[in-house]
Amino acid sequence: MKRKVRIGLTISIVIVVLVLLTSPRIRQLLPGSGSGRTIADRDQRLPVSAIVVKPELVSNKILATGTVLANEEVDLRSETYGKIERILFSEGSKVRKGDILIKIDDSELKAQLAKLESQKKVAQEKERRRKQLFEKQSISPEEYEMALNELNAINAEIQLVGAKIMKTEIRAPFDGLIGLRYVSEGSYVDPTIKIASLQNIMNVKVDFAIPEKYVHVVKKGQSVSFSLSGQKMNFTGKIYAIEPKIDPVTRNVLIRALSQNENGRILPGAFAEVELVIEQIDDALMIPTQALVPDLQGQKVFVFRSGVAQESRVEIGLRTETKIQVTQGIQPNDTVLTSGLLQVIPGTPVKLSEVQ
Repeated sequence: MKRKVRIGLTISIVIVVLVLLTSPRIRQLLPGSGSGRTIADRDQRLPVSAIVVKPELVSNKILATGTVLANEEVDLRSETYGKIERILFSEGSKVRKGDILIKIDDSELKAQLAKLESQKKVAQEKERRRKQLFEKQSISPEEYEMALNELNAINAEIQLVGAKIMKTEIRAPFDGLIGLRYVSEGSYVDPTIKIASLQNIMNVKVDFAIPEKYVHVVKKGQSVSFSLSGQKMNFTGKIYAIEPKIDPVTRNVLIRALSQNENGRILPGAFAEVELVIEQIDDALMIPTQALVPDLQGQKVFVFRSGVAQESRVEIGLRTETKIQVTQGIQPNDTVLTSGLLQVIPGTPVKLSEVQ
């Protein structure tokens, strides 16, 4: 029993000694304590980081993905049936509007045309004679009209055969760059067979979609910039068409821009990352997003004034990846706290350890 009492007394003495040693007043009396005050006692201000707010240029941007299209594009196909007689283009070459690209055998049609031309001469002579007889009232009007109708029918047949002959020549509908061909001379073609593709890529279209809430701030003539996979440079274009309908599934609006492509670096079908600036502010007051403190009453920041943290209610505007615009509540050159925000209250003494 006495032994337990001694052990308990020893433990109590040890605890009392430890408490006395950790007491600030006792530590002040210990040797080596200097003036008797610790660093914490000398400076109890809270160290914080801050930023000096300066007006800066900021843009409100829409980021979207899009697809590059040729300004003009067509699959070359024959309007008629027949055998290819000549191929008059080289793959990957430039062609001019109206150039003959493919010639299909038209020998049978030319034979029909020659036959009709011969029949036309006979019909013209017959119509001439009957007209003379009709003028002399030697024949009835019906007989003359029969000869005239026969001539007109032959002329119509000649025009029809001439149109068919023209369709045996496939011409370039516009200036452009012709792609790979899928037929050879001697191949039999019909309207279902693709011969080659022709594309005008001196200018290219960029199709992209934006959310419906932005449709009223986007106008024709606005500039856009876009980048392509594998290319470091950015390209520019101008909006020239806006789809007058909101997609009921995606709630997006399709936009089309036109970009010059004289050097041919932009190829149709490419994936484009599009950036559209819808608003630009020259003197925006931007602060880091971590400096903004939300609460039940709205948004606030802490501003360094006369060595203490002062609370300031703010209104916010545009956002970027790392910053947010303050439209009301702070002024240029204010020092806004960016760290220690959970530890400060209005009037807390603070020390600026880092200022940007």
